[in-house]
Amino acid sequence: MVSTGSTAKRLAELGVKVTEVSEVTGFPECLDGRVKTLDPHIHAGILADMTNENHAAQLEKFGIKPFDLVVVNLYPFADTVRSGADEAATIEKIDIGGPSMVRGAAKNNATVAIITDPNDYALVAARIENGEGFSLEERRWLAGKAFAHTASYDATINEWTAKHWPKPATVDHPTAEDETEVNEAKFPAAFTRTWDRAHVLRYGENPHQQAALYLDPLNQNGFAHAEQLGGKPMSYNNYVDADAAWRAVWDFAPQIAVAVVKHNNPCGLAVGATVAEAHKKAHACDPMSAYGGVIAANSKVTMEMAESVRPIFTEVIVAPDYDADALELLQTKKKNLRILKVTEPPKSKTQFRQIDGGLLVQSTDLIDAPGDNPDAWKLVSGEPADEQTIRDLVFAWRAIRCVKSNAILIAHDQATVGIGMGQVNRVDSANLSVERANTLADGANRTQGAVAASDAFFPFADGAEILINAGVKAIVQPGGSIRDEEVFEAARKAGVTMYVTGTRHFFH
Repeated sequence: MVSTGSTAKRLAELGVKVTEVSEVTGFPECLDGRVKTLDPHIHAGILADMTNENHAAQLEKFGIKPFDLVVVNLYPFADTVRSGADEAATIEKIDIGGPSMVRGAAKNNATVAIITDPNDYALVAARIENGEGFSLEERRWLAGKAFAHTASYDATINEWTAKHWPKPATVDHPTAEDETEVNEAKFPAAFTRTWDRAHVLRYGENPHQQAALYLDPLNQNGFAHAEQLGGKPMSYNNYVDADAAWRAVWDFAPQIAVAVVKHNNPCGLAVGATVAEAHKKAHACDPMSAYGGVIAANSKVTMEMAESVRPIFTEVIVAPDYDADALELLQTKKKNLRILKVTEPPKSKTQFRQIDGGLLVQSTDLIDAPGDNPDAWKLVSGEPADEQTIRDLVFAWRAIRCVKSNAILIAHDQATVGIGMGQVNRVDSANLSVERANTLADGANRTQGAVAASDAFFPFADGAEILINAGVKAIVQPGGSIRDEEVFEAARKAGVTMYVTGTRHFFH
């Protein structure tokens, strides 16, 4: 057995006879350990194909012994980054000799076994104990794992360097007239992000689909790292819906907000003076759809909110924290409720969507465009909105970001009262939002005097007219249609206030 310094010392302490690498290479470790295994006496012993007589003869000529098994733990680069280490310390954890040995052994799997996963140590012990060694099929399987390991390792390094070492301004690559200038930190020529499998889920979106959760090795925060405090294991759909709800409530920070989400769409969203008030207002938007939904809050869940949630069948609740009595109530009275704690707001700045044969990458849609600032809105119809109406319009505009397109949202008192989502035309979404607003058991007309938001422009006046005829007093929308003037004129004719933002928030 041949090993490097610290590992050799530990093996010797355990009573294992070990030869230090420097004895094999005839050269001491140098440059603070940067160079120790990068030597022909090591790599020839790893790469020699012992079924090849010429290779065997060369090893004998140079006095090199072949290796049967290579075991490597790479320097903990990702752990070092997550620890907050400075750049110099991080660079020192970029392994050079380790990946070279791993790749060499994996390439030479015809005669060499490579171990990179500590979970396989028991398998090694078993093969040594029975004296059989590894079969060719096993060595190939281990080689495949090893190549995946080094590919992931290099991708993690690339992810870090892309963020910390961007292209300098002094490097000028001319851009063709019909080509968009590339931000290489966001969109590198080769996208090499990597994720580590954390959990295999019971199934995917449907029971016949398989699914798993993977985590970014450089990022130990975010919704994917939620701490589960109670309830059944999370499902694929639970993760999708809860993540959407979690993003939605943080669009309103620092205000206290609660979202109720079903099938990746909000069926209620509200801001309140307390988290309990916000939840009651959000739930009141569409109590029927809230059944079996997901609740997210951007503030600590109190006993009052927990009591409000208790009678409602809910799949998941997620919040930054829970009062002790609130958590106890939810854990004991709602044993199937998945209770998640996520201490930090969403931070992801990049979104991915797979298409057949490729991957679409875009920056995350946030409430950060120039048109998201109400001071930049343009009044195109009616009188300027009063303070309360502006607050509701701002709320509606922020809330529309998380509604699937085509999206129309009606709001009052900083709470949704009707949402039309996911329709193939804006007229259907407008009709749906009005219908949902006015179909409560008490028969209340919740559109009268409310405000509305549209995630994109009205292509014709008909969608806006549905809202106007339902009694909406103010509308905010992006504008930009070739028939904008027709839409504005419909609002003017009805005396309805309308603002355009110049920004849209499609969510397909």
